[in-house]
Amino acid sequence: MTNILLTGASRGIGAAIHDALRPAARVIGQATRDADDIIGADLDRPGAAAALWSAALDRLGTIDVLINNAGVFEANPIDADDADWTAGWERTMRINLTASAELCRLAIKHWQARGVAGRIVNVASRAAYRGDSPAHWHYAASKAGMVAMTKTIARGYAGQGILAFAICPGFTMTGMAEDYLASRGGDKLLADIPLGRVAMPDEVAEMARWLALDAPASMTGAVLDVNGASYVR
Repeated sequence: MTNILLTGASRGIGAAIHDALRPAARVIGQATRDADDIIGADLDRPGAAAALWSAALDRLGTIDVLINNAGVFEANPIDADDADWTAGWERTMRINLTASAELCRLAIKHWQARGVAGRIVNVASRAAYRGDSPAHWHYAASKAGMVAMTKTIARGYAGQGILAFAICPGFTMTGMAEDYLASRGGDKLLADIPLGRVAMPDEVAEMARWLALDAPASMTGAVLDVNGASYVR
């Protein structure tokens, strides 16, 4: 059975991914607090990603797939105090990109040491391509970095059987998206989505499940959009 480490597993897209994977895989999740099959780790803290990886290895023995889903979406307006703006930028980068990069590095080194194949699935965002609101420079930049990292890993390690994929959801019906839609005027935002609705967590979860377990190797480096045609590349 495939062993998977999934970050951001306690709610929203992460919880849906966890449910989609469990029939076919052994999944250890990450969240800010411990729970059944979930390791508590604050990815904003230096060293947390390495500690998470070690704890997951202790439970699973080996890890075959890494899914980086943990992330924050916090407003950071440009008229904030200088120190607060920089702190907001660095917190988002730390959680969304740096911790993901640290886990990708540990996964690749783990597979190289064992001489086996592995898969990475990074959950990025539509914002990586079309940007985001003026208060979310940091979020868009972190997700663009995640996409670029995914492509670089795919190109660099495919010959070793190490595959990397990214998913770019648009608005997804999680608690975070519901709050954002309410604060920004949901009808106007929905008008920008040709499908007429935001994505559901189980739709994104199915993409993650397929990439983690079934996608053909020749797809490595692919970035899949799940945004109701609100941004078409």
